[in-house]
Amino acid sequence: MPNPYEYTIGWLCAVGRESVAARVFLDEEHEKPDSLPAKDDNSYTLGRVGKHNVVIAALPRGEYGLVNAANAAKDMIRSFPNLRAGLMVGIGGGAPARHDIRLGDVVVSSAGSGNGGVYQFNFGKTIQNEAFASTGFLNKPPAFIMTAVSTLETTYSIKGHQLKEAVSRVLDKNTRLRKDYQRPSASTDRLYKADVLHSPLENCVDYCGDDASSLISREARSADEDDPAIHYGLIASSNQVMRDALIRDKLSMEKDVLCFEMEAAGLMNQFPFLVIRGICDYSDTHKNKLWQGYAAMTAAAYTRDLLYEIAPNKVEAERTLVGILSDG
Repeated sequence: MPNPYEYTIGWLCAVGRESVAARVFLDEEHEKPDSLPAKDDNSYTLGRVGKHNVVIAALPRGEYGLVNAANAAKDMIRSFPNLRAGLMVGIGGGAPARHDIRLGDVVVSSAGSGNGGVYQFNFGKTIQNEAFASTGFLNKPPAFIMTAVSTLETTYSIKGHQLKEAVSRVLDKNTRLRKDYQRPSASTDRLYKADVLHSPLENCVDYCGDDASSLISREARSADEDDPAIHYGLIASSNQVMRDALIRDKLSMEKDVLCFEMEAAGLMNQFPFLVIRGICDYSDTHKNKLWQGYAAMTAAAYTRDLLYEIAPNKVEAERTLVGILSDG
């Protein structure tokens, strides 16, 4: 049986496609643990990325949101008591009002402008005759992770990245995944104007279509631009799925939100997690699952590159997550 004390990085996923993507980006996969604490309902995959032993934890099927993510993280930390850092990796909805965010791009939670990288946008107070006052900016990841993010950003700026090629390589090794995880046609990446609503009873491609009057026109990315692009900044989190393009754009313009998701806010005030999201839709009524597999792959590919930037001694120098949990 693998020794649970040999694992120092926790990699948390919320849905099945995120777990599949994480698993295929391991350099090697280890045996599964023979036993777990009785109250731990997570599913685990153990393995190695670079010089780090990694625990991939998946939430129980059908359980999403802030509370479930926090509970899953607590179980993982108690079952693997030497974990020193956590990564929340998966898919999210883009907020393209201020930035050229496209499907398949990756958003990395990064502190700035008085926030810690994750914003709980439905948490705050309402005062009569005043606007809603948000109090939901959450803690930031530890400095050594953000240093690695900065170093990788510099490397990508100089040399470019190979995320698209990395996804192609893992799909060549796992051909049965191609149908659901390869990059969809660029023609399916449609950003509709905020006032164009999708009918829940109709197929989006047939009902909403590709009429230029309904779409926001965007030029194809040039050969010297990264595709997928990597964005660094604020990720908005709550227990509700964002499907309102007007609110999406408002938060994007006012708070510089890049992405919406449903789990991170359950973690950030308790544990030092970095949040990494592949963009699978535009947080509007036109949501579908076509890009979910590929977006999960690009997020996992970025995460693998990031772990290669982190020296093991930097991880070992950090407090254990179970110690941080005990202080809470």
